[in-house]
Amino acid sequence: MNGRGILGGLALVVLGLLAWELRWVLLVLFGAVVLAVALDVPITWLRRLVPLNRPLALLVVLLALLLIGGGLGQLLLPELAEQVQQFTQLVPVVIQRLGRLAGQVSWIPDLERQLMGFDSWDRLQPLGAQVLGFAGGAANSTIQLLLMALLAILLALDPRSHQRLVVAITPRFWRPQMQGLLSECRQALGGWLAGMTISATSVFLLTWGGLALLQVPLALLSGLVCGLLTFVPTIGPTAATLLPLAVALLVSPAKVVQVLVLRLVLQNGEAFLLTPLLLSRTVNLLPTVALMAQLSLGALLGLPGLLLALPLVVVLQVICEQVVVREVMDRWT
Repeated sequence: MNGRGILGGLALVVLGLLAWELRWVLLVLFGAVVLAVALDVPITWLRRLVPLNRPLALLVVLLALLLIGGGLGQLLLPELAEQVQQFTQLVPVVIQRLGRLAGQVSWIPDLERQLMGFDSWDRLQPLGAQVLGFAGGAANSTIQLLLMALLAILLALDPRSHQRLVVAITPRFWRPQMQGLLSECRQALGGWLAGMTISATSVFLLTWGGLALLQVPLALLSGLVCGLLTFVPTIGPTAATLLPLAVALLVSPAKVVQVLVLRLVLQNGEAFLLTPLLLSRTVNLLPTVALMAQLSLGALLGLPGLLLALPLVVVLQVICEQVVVREVMDRWT
């Protein structure tokens, strides 16, 4: 191996270590790119209809989002707050029922005696440290979200300058391909976001309406949770089903079966009909690839990695198709 190859290998190792040390910064930056693309979709649509410059169009989109959010908040927030209060009242009932079931498990009394053993300050200190660590993590996540939103607005305000910056640091012979690659990534990510938004909204409305027809308590809250977790395919819809099932368990076993059937129909309809139809022209992710990406990034980066796993896979799939397949594999003789 010559000296140039050794230097190239060392440079890749250094870049990998640097990327790992800056993983949270890169995660915030990628989240900002996803939000910027989400803003760019309505901005582009608005500029096609009305001759506006980009800053004014961004301002109009942000004001429209605030107005729509405020209107939906005034419409749904009172009922949602009431259902959250009802949920807090139902929690002791759930715990009481679970306590009666737990009394039949042999190791539960031993666990209870161990928990009652936290009667000294020395034993409570680790628990207090964990609580403080959780509070610090929540504050850190809030700051990261604010930085992500600010970066997204700056990126959406002038995306061409940032695109030219990425193209400028690319070797000259590959700059046309880089421009096409950035365009493909933006199109795929925008299509994925638009399709998932429509899918999540449909799941929210159908779940809310179905649970209301079944007269299940907390229908709005359950529908909202199911709709939001649609953005985390494979894992999210399954986890979201636990809330309406737990509430239906307090009503009757027959109601649990009805809710389970409703969620299975909606979940499978969304996964196998609605989402593939919406994403057929933009991106087609294999379920195994999506699940492995969620598990891997969730294990490495926690909840933020789990939430951004699918957008990252969408971008990586476009990069693999344009770079690895077309530029390397197809030309390999």
